[in-house]
Amino acid sequence: MPDRFGSGKLSFDLLAVDTSGDESKPSTGSYDSTILENGYDRLPSRKRRHKATKKNKVVSRRAALGDLIPATELREESPSVVRNGHLQDGTALSILVKRSVVETVCTVEETALESSQVSFVALPELRQRNVKGSVAEDPGAEEATARESTDRLWKLESDEANKKLDKEESLDWNQVMAKDPSILQEASFINKSPCKYFVGEIYRGSSLRGTISAGNEKKRQGVYNTMFHVPWRCERLIVAGFFVCLESFLSLLTIMPARIAMALWRVLKTRQFWRLSAAELSDFGCFFVLVLGVSSLQLADISLIYHFIRGQGTIKLYVVYNVLEIFDKLCQSFGEDVLQVLFDSAEGLSTCSDDDMIFALIRFIFDEAIAVIAFVVHSFVLLAQAITLSTCIIAHNNAVLALLVSNNFAEIKSNVFKRVSKENIHSLVYYDIVERFHITAFVLFVLAQNILEAEGSWFESFFSNVLLVFMCEVFVDAIKHSFLAKFNEIKPIAYSEFLEDLCKQTLNEKSDEQRKDLTFIPLAPACVVIRVLTPVYAKLLPYEPLPWRLVWILFWSSLTYIMLAIWKIMVGLSLRRLATWYINLRCSRKQHVD
Repeated sequence: MPDRFGSGKLSFDLLAVDTSGDESKPSTGSYDSTILENGYDRLPSRKRRHKATKKNKVVSRRAALGDLIPATELREESPSVVRNGHLQDGTALSILVKRSVVETVCTVEETALESSQVSFVALPELRQRNVKGSVAEDPGAEEATARESTDRLWKLESDEANKKLDKEESLDWNQVMAKDPSILQEASFINKSPCKYFVGEIYRGSSLRGTISAGNEKKRQGVYNTMFHVPWRCERLIVAGFFVCLESFLSLLTIMPARIAMALWRVLKTRQFWRLSAAELSDFGCFFVLVLGVSSLQLADISLIYHFIRGQGTIKLYVVYNVLEIFDKLCQSFGEDVLQVLFDSAEGLSTCSDDDMIFALIRFIFDEAIAVIAFVVHSFVLLAQAITLSTCIIAHNNAVLALLVSNNFAEIKSNVFKRVSKENIHSLVYYDIVERFHITAFVLFVLAQNILEAEGSWFESFFSNVLLVFMCEVFVDAIKHSFLAKFNEIKPIAYSEFLEDLCKQTLNEKSDEQRKDLTFIPLAPACVVIRVLTPVYAKLLPYEPLPWRLVWILFWSSLTYIMLAIWKIMVGLSLRRLATWYINLRCSRKQHVD
């Protein structure tokens, strides 16, 4: 085995070199067995004794069959014991015995090395004695030497173990409790009186540390995100989206009539009919839907619907409002598809050949009829919602208004405790934007109804109720998105990304591969607003002959159009400037972060 003390040679090689000069010493058969037996009797474990006994048998068998071992094999182990090709029996046996003794002592030393490093002191001494000694020495002396070395080895180990045991102090319970009084603090409270226990709990520290984990900077940032960052960025996004919807609404009432008037003027001027473009066909289709929608709503008796809704009980009113809200969202989704199909039919009609003209025209008319039906139904749903809100605001029963407020909290329950993705939150914010615009249209309806029918001082109560409705809506949206972001681990920066996408949509910089746009179709709200404001304008007209009434109608219509056009210009330019500023700000921040 390798030498652990730096000599770089094997122990039996040293013994073989030192005893090569003496060949006359006879060997005894019981010499190695006695040494091995006395050495291994002191091994601390049965496993090591078994290994030593097995190694002892191998050595004894080699010594007993020394004459049968070829000289070449012995030459490999110890070349110094072979002379002229003949094996020297006494010398070989003595060398083998010494080798077995050294291996025995080395095995014991390896065992002692695992428990203590002090046992290595005896090994150099033993090897020096074996190396310096002669093969011709008395076997009894070698046995005594090996036994003495083994005894010394175990004595050193036992002394070291005794020293370690002496160093350990006796375990005193009073001293342990004096060093660490809180080692059994919970158990010690059991033996205390209730008063002492209560006083101990007071001076113990935080009363909630057993049920609340320790906070960190990440938790603090999460609290600030829930209370401040997410509500602020969400409301900023909703306000920006509201003005985007307002611009689309004003475009429907200003840009579309101007384009239709220009097309008609061209036809009257040239007195020739030509194929309209896809944009012009789309404008005519939307205008036709708007006219039929307003005409259908004119046939509805608002007073009858108002008294019917007001006469319902609280539970029925709650159900009616929820049903109307669900149908509103369904009509929004279906109306988007219907309008896309109508625009596609207009594109096909404008680019088709003369042979396919009839088929394209029939398809356009059929899609136009579907669009009229869809948006008329949506207009009636919005009108019913407006009448319901008017009932809640005008009525003196505050429980009905509280019911509508609680309906918003039902929206929190249906959305917050769900696992949603970032894209779903994006769509949910767009639905909230459209809902905010619809509420504004409902407020205009309530205002018009108060102008027509209210008596006395009604503006203060109207303003306070409308303010309450908008505050509840803002509060509900803030809570909903704050906890949606908290439960789904959405960072506040996501709402800034949504706002950036909305700004790109405003500037028409978004490609088709990017995420969805804000989809808002102002046809149904426009039908409701026109239907509501028409009686107000009729009330302002003087009771004059028909020509003068037509003049006043033209005057008020022109004045209204000019005002709407000014609003359109102001809102459109402001949106584009703010969108450009925000996109540049986001780009600069991204470059700074990179």
